[in-house]
Amino acid sequence: MSTVDLDIRSYCVAKAKGAKAAARKLATFTGEERNRALRTLATLLRSEANRIIAANEEDIASAPGFGLNKSQIDRLRLTSQRIEEMAVAVEEIAAMPDPIGRVIKGEIRPNGLELRKVTVPLGVIFFIYESRPNVTTDAAALCLKSGNGVILRGGKEARHSNLIVGQIIEKALAQHQLPTDAVTVVDIPHREAVGEFLKLDQFIDVAIPRGGEGLIRRVAEEATMPVIKHFQGICHVYVHVDADIEKAIAITENSKCQRPSTCNAAETLLIDADGAEKNLPAIAKRLLERKVELRGCPRTCEVVPQAKPASPDDYHTEYGDYVMSVRVVNGLEDAIEHIAEHSSGHTETIVTENFSAAQRFLREVDSSAVMVNASTRLNDGGQFGLGAEIGISTDKFHARGPCGLEELTSYKWVVLGNGHLRT
Repeated sequence: MSTVDLDIRSYCVAKAKGAKAAARKLATFTGEERNRALRTLATLLRSEANRIIAANEEDIASAPGFGLNKSQIDRLRLTSQRIEEMAVAVEEIAAMPDPIGRVIKGEIRPNGLELRKVTVPLGVIFFIYESRPNVTTDAAALCLKSGNGVILRGGKEARHSNLIVGQIIEKALAQHQLPTDAVTVVDIPHREAVGEFLKLDQFIDVAIPRGGEGLIRRVAEEATMPVIKHFQGICHVYVHVDADIEKAIAITENSKCQRPSTCNAAETLLIDADGAEKNLPAIAKRLLERKVELRGCPRTCEVVPQAKPASPDDYHTEYGDYVMSVRVVNGLEDAIEHIAEHSSGHTETIVTENFSAAQRFLREVDSSAVMVNASTRLNDGGQFGLGAEIGISTDKFHARGPCGLEELTSYKWVVLGNGHLRT
């Protein structure tokens, strides 16, 4: 093993040990003490905005060298408005009820033994993510609020932004005597560091990857601790024959174009054959005006000559860009079957005024969020009133959908006796 490898391992072990100790110490602070640190963090984000933007500009300048496309560079960029949104999100998290110490259930057994099921932090979270440096403050705030230590490993394309934000978080913690190791921003760029952290299950309780499929699969394969994840965001908009066309146009446009690089952006449009002649040209016109490339089935290409023929792989692809696959389906059952075969289990929406069709869609489609007459972009922690999210899980174990404060807790049994013995 080289000296560099030993240095990386030593660094990772030291950071993980520090986070574990900090998480234990964090448990001694009240919810209001943690909230004060979060409110200070929001204030510092605003006052340090120019420093954050200057660091972010270094990342933007280097972005083409990392092969980032236009949409990915947009995700990376921080502006005064986005920093204000970061500060507001931190304040919203601080204002939420304390998720720790909540009694989920309680009872007194016939023998007088008192039982309580009480929420507790998960412990230490290793969070790996790409681009979007605003995620750094979202994750830090959620973990602090829920009493967890967190190790933040952002992508190399956002390194300067993440490091300056990490310094600001540390300053906020120090001002309120909270353990500064409770939030660690990894400051070495070596790819090997991720693998080293994933071995440290004696210090790290859960790993959460947020990024491309390659990153998430690597974490799922290498992690020695539980992983909360989603591999892809292949989301569908299904326009039912009984859809309101104006709603269908607006929902499809918003789902695809509002921010196409995100995991909850729609990648596939399904449209009923009975309404295709009327509805598809109107929806396609709006998408084409927004410079969306359409890849469609043969029937789609007949109705919309500007569409390119879709390959079978297109319906399994998360584009993350201004590209959308389109398929004409033979009714509700066909749409549900298509989603079952091609969806990644993230978000699906039906546009319809037919109550029975909507209810069947809600019952039979199995994704983390299933919607009626709403944009897929709404599957988001902030939009769901969670304050923010650390990710959107397509798993079914422990957490599903946006992972906010509640999803960052576990529970323990508190048992109160008076000399009770088992006989």
